[in-house]
Amino acid sequence: MSEGRSSAGSGTSAPTVLRMVLGRRLHERRQEAGVSLEEAARALRVTPLTIRRLEKAEVALKPLYVEKLLETYGADRQERDEFVAFAERANEPGWWHAYRDVVPGWFSAYVSLETGAKTLRTYEPHYVTGLLQTHAYARAVLAGGFPTDGDEDLARRVDLRLRRSALLERADSPTLWVVMEEAVLHRVVGGPEVMREQIDRLLELSELPHVSVDVVPFAAGAHVGACAPFTYFRFEEPELPDIVYSEILSGAMYLDQRSDVVAHLEAHNRMSLLSSDAQSRALLNRMRKEYS
Repeated sequence: MSEGRSSAGSGTSAPTVLRMVLGRRLHERRQEAGVSLEEAARALRVTPLTIRRLEKAEVALKPLYVEKLLETYGADRQERDEFVAFAERANEPGWWHAYRDVVPGWFSAYVSLETGAKTLRTYEPHYVTGLLQTHAYARAVLAGGFPTDGDEDLARRVDLRLRRSALLERADSPTLWVVMEEAVLHRVVGGPEVMREQIDRLLELSELPHVSVDVVPFAAGAHVGACAPFTYFRFEEPELPDIVYSEILSGAMYLDQRSDVVAHLEAHNRMSLLSSDAQSRALLNRMRKEYS
């Protein structure tokens, strides 16, 4: 997961959070041992670029490769066994792998990050964020986004989206902080009944202690975040940096360069100040009445 890397059209498998952690640990272990990329590459009979890609979790980490690298770094048997066991777990496909026929590779990485994050912050100018969508709303959004899908593929996309939302019900559920534009509530997705049900869902979920929903009113005017939607991820694992995901029509960008992450985090902070919890709930209730 390199800084500023576009995943549009990527054919590689999506890195799981565990694989990213392992890659970072291998990088740190190599540096501690004073082994260069070239020396590590010779041990595996690969190129230095392959070692760099292993450490960045851009390719799968084969247990045999991991063991050979740790041997090269002077690790004892116990440490090598621990890394190999970690590699075997890291290479296990995530639950979303079953939906690979309807999910592009660049979005599989998003689901992995979402599943492993401790904190998520999202900005949505167009639609209700996926984790908070109802079945009917999700179906209408996805039908519009994938107009050539047959009923079966559409149903699988909807099922994936709803399964993702289950993380909000986990005992170790992440904190979710959503900032959305008032325009989201005016965009009639699926009809008045669907919109009313969706707003009810937003009001319900915003009562959870780990979920916040801020609605930026039209009256706020121009502001720093009036741009593309994005999601910010923070992880419990100290090896992982904060990451920002920003989507385009045919792919996505995953940003972990500190300046990029801070810029998005500050924008989210500023936008959240444009409406209080009470104002957001009042706006949601007013729009609900309009769809009654």
